[in-house]
Amino acid sequence: RVELVESGGGSAQAGGSRRLSCAISSSTYTTYCLAWFRQAAGKEREPVASIDAGDDAVYAESVKDRFTISTDKGRNTLYLQMDSLTPADTAIYYCAAHEALYLPDPNPRMSCDMITGTMNYYHWGQGTQVTVSS
Repeated sequence: RVELVESGGGSAQAGGSRRLSCAISSSTYTTYCLAWFRQAAGKEREPVASIDAGDDAVYAESVKDRFTISTDKGRNTLYLQMDSLTPADTAIYYCAAHEALYLPDPNPRMSCDMITGTMNYYHWGQGTQVTVSS
């Protein structure tokens, strides 16, 4: 069982910054693929950033060079550092997790290839609202 709890949402001025956190609680020792999504009012949920088991990150074009996804050393907390915020960043932000897949060949590794770039994450947080005013 996995529980994800976001925090750090709130209000910001355009050009400002906010840091979101997602506390990850798991009853098993599992490597997770992690991601942030967001959903603005009246719009569909969209991917913001993801980080795989090797800590490689992928960003949506709209947030590239402004947002940074990271984890703590034990991967118990997922972060999203948001800089140079604009009103277009106003949304509910969700963290998500999905079990990484063990690939034994050619080099043993935990893979997130099957989930990165998709919406198919299995575990979701409840979301935290970020509102950016001009």
